Amino acid sequence: MPDTQLKIGPIGEGLSLKARAYEALKAAITNMNIYADDAELRLDERDLSQRFGVSRTPLREALAQLDQEGLVKIVARRGIFIVRKTKAEILDMITVWAALESMAARLATKEASGRELSALHTLVDQFSQDRIANKMGEYSDANIKFHQAIIALGKCPLIAEITDGLFFHVRAIRQRTIFEQDRAKRSIIDHKEIVNALEARDTEGAERLVREHTLRLRDHVERFVTLD
Repeated sequence: MPDTQLKIGPIGEGLSLKARAYEALKAAITNMNIYADDAELRLDERDLSQRFGVSRTPLREALAQLDQEGLVKIVARRGIFIVRKTKAEILDMITVWAALESMAARLATKEASGRELSALHTLVDQFSQDRIANKMGEYSDANIKFHQAIIALGKCPLIAEITDGLFFHVRAIRQRTIFEQDRAKRSIIDHKEIVNALEARDTEGAERLVREHTLRLRDHVERFVTLD
């Protein structure tokens, strides 16, 4: 599962220092659980420079690019902060994701091959309700990959492009909440029902199940999650 602090090391050879710093820092932020209660959101430029092993000039250029992309916010005289969305923004993102992933599921019943659909079993069948506590980290990762797979199986490049823009925050909030209020156990049931509907080429059923599954996440966030 993602950590609540950045995990980075020295930057290797290859691209320009600015490009390498950008890629490394973006990857570190992407792999971090930014919605954890104890997430460290403030970035220290000097510390980053030392840990990456680069001068502060290319690092500042990389941070400026991440600021433009909305992953970090540079605040004059205060510092640099990883951006977290507000609760209202997260709820909107989940709503849009529900619409897009459910359409991808609908398309998958027509576009995906039987072999592609059967591959979903590798993300579902190894988990059971009574053993989920022993595989929390594995299931959290499989849960995210399952939803990415549904998007991919729809074979609609525009849906994939739009959801890619939402993925960072929706993934992070899924990881924060998956083991709250027995959501993991319910998720296992939902995923198996979704796979069954997809393999049965049940277009209406697959679309409905995926939409309802994601909207349950929205309901949970609305009721139980507090964000600054």
